[in-house]
Amino acid sequence: MSKSVILGTAGHIDHGKSALVKALTGTDPDRLKEEKERGITIDIGFASLYYPQDDLMVSVVDVPGHERLIRNMLAGAGGIDVVLMVIAADEGVMPQSREHLAICELLKIKSGIVVITKSDLVDSDWLNLVIDDVRDFIKGTFLEGAEIVPVSSKTGYNINYLKEKIRALALKVEPKLIDGLFRLPIDRVFTLKGFGTVVTGTALSGVVTIDSPIEILPAGIKSKVRGLQVHGRSVERAQAGQRIGLNLQGVDKNDLKRGDVVVEPHKFSLTRAIDATLELLKGAPTLKNRSLVHFYLGTFEGVARIVIYDKDEVSGGESCLCQFRLQNPIVTLAGDRYIVRRFSPLETIGGGQIIDPFPRKRKKGEPLNDLIFLSEGSIAQKLETKIKMSRYNGLRISDIEGWINGSLFEINKTLDQLVKGGVIIKHQDQLFHKEIFNIFKDRLISILTEFHRNHPLKVGLPKEELKQFFKDGGENPEAIFSLVSNISEVILDKDLIRLKDFNVLETDYIESLKRKILSILNEDGFQPPLKSELSSKLAIKEKDLTDVLKLLTQQGLLIRINDSMYITKYYYDKMLELLKQFFSKKEQMTVAEFRDILKTTRKYALPILEYLDSNKITLRVGEIRKFMLK
Repeated sequence: MSKSVILGTAGHIDHGKSALVKALTGTDPDRLKEEKERGITIDIGFASLYYPQDDLMVSVVDVPGHERLIRNMLAGAGGIDVVLMVIAADEGVMPQSREHLAICELLKIKSGIVVITKSDLVDSDWLNLVIDDVRDFIKGTFLEGAEIVPVSSKTGYNINYLKEKIRALALKVEPKLIDGLFRLPIDRVFTLKGFGTVVTGTALSGVVTIDSPIEILPAGIKSKVRGLQVHGRSVERAQAGQRIGLNLQGVDKNDLKRGDVVVEPHKFSLTRAIDATLELLKGAPTLKNRSLVHFYLGTFEGVARIVIYDKDEVSGGESCLCQFRLQNPIVTLAGDRYIVRRFSPLETIGGGQIIDPFPRKRKKGEPLNDLIFLSEGSIAQKLETKIKMSRYNGLRISDIEGWINGSLFEINKTLDQLVKGGVIIKHQDQLFHKEIFNIFKDRLISILTEFHRNHPLKVGLPKEELKQFFKDGGENPEAIFSLVSNISEVILDKDLIRLKDFNVLETDYIESLKRKILSILNEDGFQPPLKSELSSKLAIKEKDLTDVLKLLTQQGLLIRINDSMYITKYYYDKMLELLKQFFSKKEQMTVAEFRDILKTTRKYALPILEYLDSNKITLRVGEIRKFMLK
């Protein structure tokens, strides 16, 4: 399989980045008319360098160097594997050289080459001075020890040598995440005659094919891939690490913009709040809590307010844990890198890593141990911590896959290990932390114990009523109640939950009361006293009577017609026998006929018929009933 690597340029304006790209690839990355007229790069440009002996494709992203165009530079910097730090021999290190290097550092680009362009314009002594100055410039950065290559795009000096150095570095680059969810931040949107809307970008993870369904966020536009191109060549399949052009079906160009993201459908969620690590550059101005900043991630640019955890401010050279609250929704995963710039005046001040794109609400002064695990822990620690933070809600496996930037195989393998180790409980597709389950279990048993103590005649507590006890922290306990069946000490009987070892307390008084109720209801047959009437006749509170009626129903001695009417099991069975006899001779029955069968009145016949209808013993067709029992 061919290997794809993203090579990006960086450096000050007019230091010859675009000319260098053209000399290396034969392609002029300056595509805009204004760029050609003014002789400067305004927007990101693209080219490619292919090494057939290795089947290696190096996609080149050329970025603008002007300080006012840093936003465009940042749009092209995402996904870069190798950087060419370009410094002109006649000018040396300049302000945007420093800012671009700082951005590369913050994005954690791992390798690069320093290219001294325009070496034909200076003598050897001056060139050596520039090289010495460059060594000081890159000291302490990821480029320390990198090759420094003087070239001339005009004469071709050292261009082939530089190509070989690029090849050597590119072959060492760790491949991007093919075994991941497809995600491509859009950097260009245009239309092609006869094809329609085309978007381009660098695929950060996953694979896409012709006819793949896709979603464009944040707009939520659903489409599918009509055509795929990699460096102008039509392909059936494209993958992470490649610069891809996607021809989208039925999408209007005006509905899309740079900063949108093409993703696998139903896997990603939008967010406006992000927990992150933040590292301020040395010399950056102090950043105060709740300040506004410009926030850059992939090709997205927006405004965010920063909430600094455990501090009132962060000074240059310092790091912290924080939360960004964005004005516009964004697609991001844990592990992504971002950049922040000062709100005004615009200057790059820092950056860091997303550690939780869907953070929970946090109280002031609350310990940050969970965020430290999410920042520094192993993948197992990160997954365990995130599931634990979800508490009663739990997380679906698809939620996890759309939360962290990683291999789907590794994520699922780690989850399986956590489940087998008893750390995580898996119920269908839902994941809960064992510690949270134990808290839920202990509290559930405690609530039921108290309930049984206070209501010795009630068989159990309704499930929906029980859920209310778990909403006091603003949580939704719906998901974790699916685990009630995992608790051996508890029995779920229809909608009632009770302790396994609980038995209704039946005193002599209760036994006597039960006998009286059955005697009265048997005496009145199909014209039983309603609950309120029965309460008066027995001289007990209706609430207490309800408990005894439920107990008799649970024991199968009474049939509950509705909340006010009960008949004995004897009369219920007698009624079924009478219905069978009637329907053996006739196919349908009127209300009046049913009333006559039971020798009762319409007051009692109607609710009993409604009970029979709801339990599919009879079927109402207009004003008549049919018998459904065989």
